[in-house]
Amino acid sequence: MGAIFFIVFALVILYLSVVIVQQGNVAVITVFGKYSRIMTPGLNFKIPFIEFVFRTISIQNRSAELQFQAITNDQANVYFKAMLLYTVTDNSEEQIKNVAFKFVDQANFMQALVRSIEGSIRSFVATKKQAEILGLRNEIVTDVKANLDHILNGWGYHLLDLQINDITFDEEIVKSMSRVVASNNLKAAAENEGQALLITKTKGAEADGNAIRISAEAEREAARLRGQGLAQFREEIAKGMAVAAAEMEKAHLDPSIILFSLWTETMRQVAQDGKGNVIFMDGSVEGFDKTMKQMMALNQNSENKQKGK
Repeated sequence: MGAIFFIVFALVILYLSVVIVQQGNVAVITVFGKYSRIMTPGLNFKIPFIEFVFRTISIQNRSAELQFQAITNDQANVYFKAMLLYTVTDNSEEQIKNVAFKFVDQANFMQALVRSIEGSIRSFVATKKQAEILGLRNEIVTDVKANLDHILNGWGYHLLDLQINDITFDEEIVKSMSRVVASNNLKAAAENEGQALLITKTKGAEADGNAIRISAEAEREAARLRGQGLAQFREEIAKGMAVAAAEMEKAHLDPSIILFSLWTETMRQVAQDGKGNVIFMDGSVEGFDKTMKQMMALNQNSENKQKGK
């Protein structure tokens, strides 16, 4: 009977002596309530009824989600959702003692941590206006990290990351912001349409100007060519009349017959191709004699110019 009792007692003592610490954790051992040592992951032994596992501390990364409210300088409510990532600074004995004995329990630590972050963000937001907040997400995170990291170091923790996932406002503010954005978009659209219309009108005016300029240049070139053609036509007529007159003089005929023939041919063409219904002609002897003299004078003038060349 005594042997069985001794075996049972030995097994109980052995069971109470063995401490298995999981990977990523450190066990803090106290002796009668006073810090004694730490146990690393794996199989460890302690003195039963004298040494106690005060707390097991995780040295892995831990995260927490936060939700809180802040008020801007122009009295607008801003609602934040953030994610915090933190860990124990290192697994050295001094840092583990800080983590183990700085707070009564993990709940008190989380309360202090959340309140510190909220206070830092609220202090920053209180100096800014509502319209600036959405554009200052990175600045808020940088400011909070700078204020919070040294506080966490004093508690044995290190801030790995802080992300602000969502920033919202009261419904009325959101509606007013939407109206402002919509009005700005309408204004920008109107300005773009005005610029497009101005460009279209300008390009159209330039095209019209270019068309007028090209048409004027074409008309000028056509007039020049018509002038050259008319001059050449008249020159050829003069040459032909000179040759005809010379032939008639050789035949001892009056050259004025040529002028009379040209005049009658001209009258025929006028009557044939003209758009009027009535042609007035001076058919008297004096009128015909006057016309012949004028035509002969023109012919003589043309011959003088030819001789001058």
